[in-house]
Amino acid sequence: MPATELFDLSDTRVVVTGGTKGIGFGIASVFAQAGARVAVSGRSREGVDAAVAALSSAAPGRIAGFTVDVADPDSCRALAASTIEALDGIDVLCANAGIFPQADLSTMTPTQLDEVLDVNVKGTVYAVQACLPALQASGRGRVVLTSSITGPTTGFPGWSHYGASKAAQLGFMRTAAIELAKHAITVNAVLPGNVESAGLEEMGTDYLASMTSAVPLRRLGRAEEIGYAAAFLATREAGYITGQSIVVDGGQTLPESPDAVG
Repeated sequence: MPATELFDLSDTRVVVTGGTKGIGFGIASVFAQAGARVAVSGRSREGVDAAVAALSSAAPGRIAGFTVDVADPDSCRALAASTIEALDGIDVLCANAGIFPQADLSTMTPTQLDEVLDVNVKGTVYAVQACLPALQASGRGRVVLTSSITGPTTGFPGWSHYGASKAAQLGFMRTAAIELAKHAITVNAVLPGNVESAGLEEMGTDYLASMTSAVPLRRLGRAEEIGYAAAFLATREAGYITGQSIVVDGGQTLPESPDAVG
């Protein structure tokens, strides 16, 4: 009898919300390269089509894409149904969709607060709820949330609403992990530090330089490096890990002061 290959994700059925760009695309690309069948979702048809085309170049015939508004539970249910039809089920949900607009606490409006909480917190819950029947049917369901170091560990001016949403995801994760354990579903999170992305570049060169200087490894992360952590948590071998978070930040949260980086 041949030995089972460790960390085998071939034919695993994966849906990645917010998978058309940035960290989400990095996660989707890692799963696709590992032989998984992947469905990505995003808010625009144009973005979804571009991501599917890019991913299909490495994994033809194994990629699907759908538009979704994760803040709408009906839209999440439609995403789950479309993914099940396209992939014949769901083994892994990477609840990655999120937004990070800036707003000072002193001037933040209720609309700005609601927008972030609706997408980042409610969108996570709705996506899990929508995929839950398929994850149960899988027999080895995996949920991987994309949280952040901002909120659970660190803070940054202008992102109090974002930080609150990312800390809330971890609170949700712990109880969801308990509730879903009886279905052999694990729920974990990855907490990225600063990762190279178009959104980060929009913050300006000075911001990028300051963030890079604060990382002991002296570079920003790459989106696929978040994907590697998510992929590990999705494996059979990670089946005894649940309710946990993995920080992927190049050591950014380790120094107690800038001088410690040297």
